[in-house]
Amino acid sequence: MKIKIQKITKNALLPQKMTEHAAGYDLYSANDENIMLKPSSITLVSTGIAISLPIGYEAQIRPRSGLAVKNQIGILNSPGTIDADYRGEIKVILFNFGKTNFTIKPAMRIAQMVISKHETIEFELHK
Repeated sequence: MKIKIQKITKNALLPQKMTEHAAGYDLYSANDENIMLKPSSITLVSTGIAISLPIGYEAQIRPRSGLAVKNQIGILNSPGTIDADYRGEIKVILFNFGKTNFTIKPAMRIAQMVISKHETIEFELHK
């Protein structure tokens, strides 16, 4: 499957699979400078990319387990959903669940994206 992708900032990096059989593609921060994320705080991090999914597919934005276990960093609305009709920049809502400041560096792996097929359903009300 091919998915159209656009770099919309100069710092954008394309998503990458880190192992051959990985389901998720790592997403990278596209910030110019370090972003300080204080404990119990959120920040919206730019990835600098936009994608064009085919109808019947979605992208789920999920936390990276390494950030969660080592730094207590997660995604607030996990998983975030990118619908097939969304064409804007993918941004990630990071939350610091820990007790210390966390620095989001430029080009840091901040999340993973999984592309999935889904069904269109019709609800049938039963009485």
